[in-house]
Amino acid sequence: MIFADTIILSDLHLGSEVSRAPAALRMLKSASFNRLILLGDIFSDLNFGRLKKEHWQFLGYIRKLSNPKREIEVVWVEGNHDHGLSQVMSHLVGIKVYQEYVWEYCGLRHLAVHGHQFDRFLSRNRVLSSFLSAFHLALQKMAFGKKRLIGFLERFDTAWLRLSSKVAGGALAHARSKNAHRVFCGHTHEALSLKRDGVEYYNSGSWTQESATYIAIDHQGPRIYEFRDPPDDSLEHDVTDALEFDFEDLSA
Repeated sequence: MIFADTIILSDLHLGSEVSRAPAALRMLKSASFNRLILLGDIFSDLNFGRLKKEHWQFLGYIRKLSNPKREIEVVWVEGNHDHGLSQVMSHLVGIKVYQEYVWEYCGLRHLAVHGHQFDRFLSRNRVLSSFLSAFHLALQKMAFGKKRLIGFLERFDTAWLRLSSKVAGGALAHARSKNAHRVFCGHTHEALSLKRDGVEYYNSGSWTQESATYIAIDHQGPRIYEFRDPPDDSLEHDVTDALEFDFEDLSA
């Protein structure tokens, strides 16, 4: 079981065929935390007709967590796929939606922003980007369960659609402008941690691929975990230490 001050997950893409909402729900139910940050792209699009039973179950649990009696702070940071949902989400699950969220913990300033703001390809080519994202999700559906194809799509997703190094660079610069010590993003679908000029960057990954990742923050600092459903129905969480890079290596 995970014990943390803050849990961060992103890019669940509810409404998509490849959304791993049941796994995300099991992860949250197996963890103990004071704050939950849903770091954008929790929905795939605004078409609620695509939501399945397990997607509504996830949203129902979020609504339960936001009950003041539980004393858990639930924060939703808007992603590019969530755009326009602020009023809907406030009514649906009873939580406020932010463009970016700042909080203090252990004497350090933390900043959470989805990350699409730093994706120049997305901002300059919205129509083409939307088409590519839809095409990519269709390919994911076809490839689901086929490890070789999924591995190729993960590399395609990172290298072409979302440009991890550029998002990381933009996020780090933005964090410095906000005097933040740590910045957290989603959007790239690639779990990642790096540090540059005294500022730490973390990406929470996604819940649309076989490797589902999230971030847990405690007094020892943030760590990236991979959630796995073992065959014996017990719950496992593996720390993804292999995902730490130097910024210079990422940019090369």
